[in-house]
Amino acid sequence: TVSEKDHLLDYEAIREMAIKEKPKMIWAGISGYPRYVDFEKFGAIAKEVGAYLIADVAHISGLVITGNHPDPSPHVDVITTTTHKTLRGPRGGMFLCKEEHAAALDKAVFPCLQGGPHNHTTAAIAVALKEAASPDYSVYCGQIIKNAKALAAALQEEGFDIVTGGTDNHLMLVDVTSKGLGGREAASALNKAGVVCNSNAIPFDPRKPWDPSGLRIGTPAVTSRGMKEEEMKTIAKWISEVLANIQDGGTQTRVKGEVKELCDQFPAPGIAS
Repeated sequence: TVSEKDHLLDYEAIREMAIKEKPKMIWAGISGYPRYVDFEKFGAIAKEVGAYLIADVAHISGLVITGNHPDPSPHVDVITTTTHKTLRGPRGGMFLCKEEHAAALDKAVFPCLQGGPHNHTTAAIAVALKEAASPDYSVYCGQIIKNAKALAAALQEEGFDIVTGGTDNHLMLVDVTSKGLGGREAASALNKAGVVCNSNAIPFDPRKPWDPSGLRIGTPAVTSRGMKEEEMKTIAKWISEVLANIQDGGTQTRVKGEVKELCDQFPAPGIAS
């Protein structure tokens, strides 16, 4: 539940809903929310109504462990996360929980849901977690946020409406309807130009879910390549050019070539470098 005024989480409305519905479990997770989540407030709400609280930090786990986002662990019963996304590991997932819930969760995972262990994935997760404990990784996560803020600001300079007015984490939601576009059309044109993003609903979106009003754009991948704030200005300019010439294949082809030139200057670690 977010406020209609500023699109920020409305914790009082969430509390009122919890008191009314009396849920057994509250799930606090984000996939397209660009601001901090106040897990302490969620914890107080869950305690008031006697509910378990689960924090899904799949998108922000890397930011959490480096201190770039508030830590949910003092306030929740269970934390779930993927091991890819900002954690930069292989595709997978993890549960973290209070000791009192460990036996039940272990039993639910094995043998109920999972049979054969993927040892190669476990090994890759171990590598990712070792990297995440390094000082370089903390710098990386800090740069993700700097880049996201810079990209959001540059897009605003290009005349785009950024949901909530900016970002505190690795992503932003861009309302493209002010440009006379839908999210699906915009994402398709950008993908053809080498700028990969996805269409995404925005708060109180009047459009259909399969063609929403927004784009979701994140900065972890470009940050992994070593790009910084100056490159975010270039990316914002490309986005603006492509969407201003949505039917122009020539613009898409030109921008795609410029994207490749920039990526050649910032090769992917361990692949092109």
